[in-house]
Amino acid sequence: MLSNNLNHVSIIGAGPAGLMAADVLSAAGVRVSVFEAKPSVGRKFLMAGKGGLNITHSENLNDFIGRYDQSEWLAPMLRAFDAEAIRQWMAGLGVASFIGTSGRVFPTEMKAAPLLRHWLAELKKRGVRVHCRHYWQGFSANGASRFATGNGVIEVAADATILALGGGSWPSLGSDASWVSRLAAHGVSVNPLLPSNGGFDVAWSEFIKKLAGSPVKNIVGWVEDQNGHQMGTSQSELMLTDYGVEGGLIYALSRPLRTQLLANGVAHLYLDLLPNVTIEELTPKLTPVGKETLSNVWRKAGLDGVKAALVREVLPKSNWVNAAQVAKCAKSYVLPLIAMQPMETAISTAGGVTRDSVDERLMLHALPNVYCCGEMLDWDAPTGGYLLSACFASGRWAAEGVLTAFK
Repeated sequence: MLSNNLNHVSIIGAGPAGLMAADVLSAAGVRVSVFEAKPSVGRKFLMAGKGGLNITHSENLNDFIGRYDQSEWLAPMLRAFDAEAIRQWMAGLGVASFIGTSGRVFPTEMKAAPLLRHWLAELKKRGVRVHCRHYWQGFSANGASRFATGNGVIEVAADATILALGGGSWPSLGSDASWVSRLAAHGVSVNPLLPSNGGFDVAWSEFIKKLAGSPVKNIVGWVEDQNGHQMGTSQSELMLTDYGVEGGLIYALSRPLRTQLLANGVAHLYLDLLPNVTIEELTPKLTPVGKETLSNVWRKAGLDGVKAALVREVLPKSNWVNAAQVAKCAKSYVLPLIAMQPMETAISTAGGVTRDSVDERLMLHALPNVYCCGEMLDWDAPTGGYLLSACFASGRWAAEGVLTAFK
């Protein structure tokens, strides 16, 4: 039973984490006000769902949790609201879902808009009030939240406040990281925000730049530490861009690549361009017979189009006729990455409010009755449903923390 001391909770940020916190609190009968800086809610959520909303992943839960760099911290949150719980929650809103061949989970309609529409309708029925164009300015001396609005700066007092202000990617959609300095001023420890699940720069020749937009499919990528041990592998699609590379393969390896780049000034991405054949099997296939052209030999061996272009990019022309050298290049292609694309263009960000800055229920030690959730927290994960899952789970966890504190 709720305490009479909990009458009103403010939630700052109307993305997945903030709305999920509102969901939990309003279901418990709490009066909830959600404040959003933009003219409408869930903008990044909608953008993420444009190509098909991958909302979670159906893999074994232990493997799922292991995808996060802060797996021990997030584990209880993710276990409390796992993939099946997310699907049941969606079903409760009238939104069916399905598991794709990759194990990823999608709403049947694939888009984010129908889910968001059903979700907001349910929150409205429970009395949740959403205030858009309210830009959070921090806290006043008495602990009230300050907002810049079209009618000037206002202050809103609440029994508890949940901050769900996002990271620093896609700032045009609302996550501009302005909260970092405001919380730091209160003594909250925040690890620097860094781009995650974004592109990396490569010193391409003009020859490769002309292939920008070309996918490189059916390959395996990995990162090695200084001792040659693999730090992670990915079997997904790589996309060539005029600045370098992006795509699912890069996003899955984003963390070790970023770590290596920050430590050494360069990161090395290793690629097996032909993973379905061994180097011993490939080498004779790359040896011309009679008057057969080199291009035709490569094509029949699987090195055609963009894969052939990549080999030609790094292998001296004098070695193109050396089957052993070509096979070695194709099976262990080394791509130096010289910089990360700006944080503003990344899908997500690493870094944020540190684990030791909050208690077990995500309340800030420096600011009693103020909680953090979602991408504000210092965790990182690849794409594939992991980002949204942790936002949902931490939003629920923070809301339940409020309910527990006011019992």
